[in-house]
Amino acid sequence: MKILIVEDDQRVAELIQRGLEEHGFIPTVAYDGLSGKKLALNNPYDLILTDIILPKIDGLDLCKQIREIQPDTPILILTALGTTDDKVEGFDAGADDYLVKPFEMRELLVRIRALLKRQHSHQNTMGFLLKFADLELNLHTKLVKRNGSEINLTPKEFKLLEYMMQNPDRVLSRIEIAEKVWDTHFDTGTNFIDVYINYLRKKIDKDFDKKLIHTKSGMGFILKAE
Repeated sequence: MKILIVEDDQRVAELIQRGLEEHGFIPTVAYDGLSGKKLALNNPYDLILTDIILPKIDGLDLCKQIREIQPDTPILILTALGTTDDKVEGFDAGADDYLVKPFEMRELLVRIRALLKRQHSHQNTMGFLLKFADLELNLHTKLVKRNGSEINLTPKEFKLLEYMMQNPDRVLSRIEIAEKVWDTHFDTGTNFIDVYINYLRKKIDKDFDKKLIHTKSGMGFILKAE
């Protein structure tokens, strides 16, 4: 499970980071709101922890901006601001939970696991919707959108993108793609996988600065946000 920590106090951030690593999580730290926003919107995190008082973008605005693009990612606010009004403001900004500093690591872990369990249950009921960065694929309606704009794909292009979105951040070889998407053994004398990757790249990446489909020379292809 990948967790983003947005915390400007380096000591606190490192304590949380170590605590999460000890329990098998993969944490990433951002020390200001702007860096946190960039990481959150360009990488698939299972959960986001954020302080409220942050440089560049405060935690409340960060919650709101993330929510506009990623309405389902769990967000937990960690802050010294503990009045009822502060909590209401945090929830109104889009936070799923709110923990006041100082806190015990055990309680933070309980909160995190509860949010992840709830999110997993939600994903099981919403399993027809695949999301990666600002890309969205609906298995029921067969609609694909990037940053809210609809993209028209052929059935094979759709199936190829579906497989890549089910396996993000992993290099997929041409042989694997041929077997899983086309249900055929790869003929090394043809380049039909490369052709379809290029078709897909033109539709998914061409009009966007942030490229999602990347080639790993000699190995295959990978869907990742850079």
